[in-house]
Amino acid sequence: MSSSDGFLTSLESIQTNLFRIGGPILLVLGIVSCVINLMVFTQKNLRKSPCSIYLIAVNIANFLYLTISVLLTTLALGYGIDPTKSNLFTCRFCYYILYLFDILSPFYVILASIDRVLVTSSNVRARQRSTRHLAYICIGCGTLFWILFHCHTLILVDIQEIAPGYFMCYARAGLYTLLIGYYSLFVTAIIVPLLMIIFAIWTAKNIRKVRHRRIAPVPPNTGNTAANFVHLFHSKDRQFVLMVAVDIFIYIACNAMLLVVIIYYQIVQNNDFTHMSIFLNLVGSFLADISFCIGCYAYLFISKTFRKEVKRLFFGQ
Repeated sequence: MSSSDGFLTSLESIQTNLFRIGGPILLVLGIVSCVINLMVFTQKNLRKSPCSIYLIAVNIANFLYLTISVLLTTLALGYGIDPTKSNLFTCRFCYYILYLFDILSPFYVILASIDRVLVTSSNVRARQRSTRHLAYICIGCGTLFWILFHCHTLILVDIQEIAPGYFMCYARAGLYTLLIGYYSLFVTAIIVPLLMIIFAIWTAKNIRKVRHRRIAPVPPNTGNTAANFVHLFHSKDRQFVLMVAVDIFIYIACNAMLLVVIIYYQIVQNNDFTHMSIFLNLVGSFLADISFCIGCYAYLFISKTFRKEVKRLFFGQ
């Protein structure tokens, strides 16, 4: 066996063990995390906040992504059970789900970060726009847009041999592959993290202003979570800011490797799929999947309100 063959064998072994061992761990941790988050954020005293509505949407998207996309990836790469290689409908449906829920979760996080910008604003009218009604409209319209936007994957995705002896459910070669690549580059790798960072910085600036001045209360019956408080920024809003901030940090940190790989391969226009490029993409995707699985545990660490709600929910405290 040549050194090259030995290297490729090592890569395949690492890849298989990563998903055989790590995949089930991610599924268990992720499903538990999403279920606990949904149980907490749907509590009566929390779901009054628009931010809670956005975080419920985030966790529903995470749960569906884990139970469909991550489960199938784990079975395929860890255990050699891959229905997407033999059934075209399954191939296209799984590809569609992958792209849809991969963007829905960060999209909802961006909506939540915009809501935190509104809530922390020194402008009364801006704070009045943070309502549950607006949250439902944004989530509904945004979800419908992304559902329709990704319908092309149900037509233009095929089972292809992208490397010798390696079949994969992938976008049809040609212009469509190029467009998918630019979508991944500009939307996933650049626009999404950039918007998260912008709104996080904007919220931080608003908070600094709040610390130096008293804000007149919002008139009653506006639907704003801060309507009955003399100060704009009460404790529950601060806790939601922390939770949204940690969601942004987790997303960017876990997706860093995949984003770098996407940017690199689009810049060099390397469409020649090698074992190394496939390996880097899969490892990057595995790390990115962690962002869907650890929200609950991060909230427990940074949020007193979340810890209190979990204790009350499970221990009656």
